[in-house]
Amino acid sequence: MTKRPNFLFIITDQHRADHLGCYGNPIVQTPHIDSIAKHGTRWNRFYVANPICMPNRASIMTGRLCSSHGARHNGIPLSKDHTTFVELLRDAGYRTGLIGKSHLQSFTGLAATNTFEPDADKHTPSPGLRDAIKNNRQTPEYDLEVAPKWNTPLAERIDEHFYGFEHVEVAADHGDQACGDYALWARSQRPDFDDLVGPDNALPDNRINAPQAWRTAVPEELYSTHWIAEQSAAWLRERATDDAPFFLQMSFPDPHHPFTPPGKYWDLYNPDDMPLPESFGKGELPPLKAMRAAREDGTAKRTSQDPFAVTEDEARDITALTYGMITMVDDAIGRVLAQLESLGLDDNTIVVFTSDHGDYMGDHGLMLKLLLHYQGLIRVPFIWHDPTDTAQPGEDDGLSSSIDIAATVLARAGVQAYNGIQGRDLFNSTPPEAILVEEDSQRVMTGFDKPQRVRTVVTERYRMSLREGEDWDELYDLQTDPAEVHNRYDDPTAAGVRQSLTETMLRRTIELQDRSPLPAYRA
Repeated sequence: MTKRPNFLFIITDQHRADHLGCYGNPIVQTPHIDSIAKHGTRWNRFYVANPICMPNRASIMTGRLCSSHGARHNGIPLSKDHTTFVELLRDAGYRTGLIGKSHLQSFTGLAATNTFEPDADKHTPSPGLRDAIKNNRQTPEYDLEVAPKWNTPLAERIDEHFYGFEHVEVAADHGDQACGDYALWARSQRPDFDDLVGPDNALPDNRINAPQAWRTAVPEELYSTHWIAEQSAAWLRERATDDAPFFLQMSFPDPHHPFTPPGKYWDLYNPDDMPLPESFGKGELPPLKAMRAAREDGTAKRTSQDPFAVTEDEARDITALTYGMITMVDDAIGRVLAQLESLGLDDNTIVVFTSDHGDYMGDHGLMLKLLLHYQGLIRVPFIWHDPTDTAQPGEDDGLSSSIDIAATVLARAGVQAYNGIQGRDLFNSTPPEAILVEEDSQRVMTGFDKPQRVRTVVTERYRMSLREGEDWDELYDLQTDPAEVHNRYDDPTAAGVRQSLTETMLRRTIELQDRSPLPAYRA
């Protein structure tokens, strides 16, 4: 019997495809991630199912769109009624581990902003009947990642496994404010650890003056990136004496904001060396103009998760700090890859690298994510290195999605996929004509008067985004306008393209509609 492969699945957070050397970035230093691509396959047109953390991570785990698994935006946990590919691996005899960020459940503990509102003129349904789905994911089993309640390790609060992971060491939140199991460990190393984190405890620095950026007092060896690499290496050492195959998800909270690379990584890159995107300050969409105006008149919200406009200097500062965070992650990956090799596990371990979504990072003068599906936000890296495959092509230009990860891993592991999986095996299938991206926001943001619902279709040449309740939509020719500056949705000369893309979106939506559950009987 052929020995089953191991998997090291590496995922970063809010990391654009073009923020890696192997994707053409000439500045950021990522030699270890680049080495994975050099010996494997790099997908050039790999898109998220949703450009937000929780929804896309749930899509990765299930191989299904958010409209099928129901975790439409941050604040809705992945239901335990939905099967994950990691559960199937575990069922097939794999040892499974998750070290780092999970974010399959909420970690803020903040109350929802758009909860059920009773109608005073009508009978109010009992709590269990207020939703179309009775399992509303608001029971204690979905509070396992809430940071304020994280007083004991997650492993001590689960039964058997966590969405298929039998070993869990989890970090919630981002930057030097990461918490969870990681913070419990950090406090055990430094009782005064909490006095090192956050902007109030930051080290002085006169060089950087940008939103959500501070020079953390947390040393490199106590930062979450270092902890994740060390714990991953330790778990791999345990696997060296285990005959069972393994799947390890090594999940870094960086380079997500706040921008707090520690130690030498803080000033590893000079902001003056950071070029501005071609689209910086361009575009006339209503939210772009509204965010620019808010920046200029001082009313912008620039300390939250919402996108905001930046100046040229702020864009360069934040990009330099982001590159520092990425290089720190790359160094950590290098140490874990070296551990794999020293243990003799590298010759049968498939290494996969991706991210859960991108970041504007100065595109159109914006930072962070949400609302506008520019390429920097929805296109992410996906790299696969199988040491047993000597014929890997190097690059793949086929349209691909984060819903394809589950099917691809299961196929390579020799495990039959469950009914209802919507992704494809990337190595043994034909790319689709189009990719769908979904987004449902949970709050009102600058430039809007209501939460947004957006649906995007990406084809080989075009990107079209439609949104509910607005009088404008988007259509870009990625071949002639890769920076997505010229919106052609209302251009009469693009009417035929718009009609064709609308039909393509509808047909792809029909194709991906849910096929679960299986029927129990034939009618």
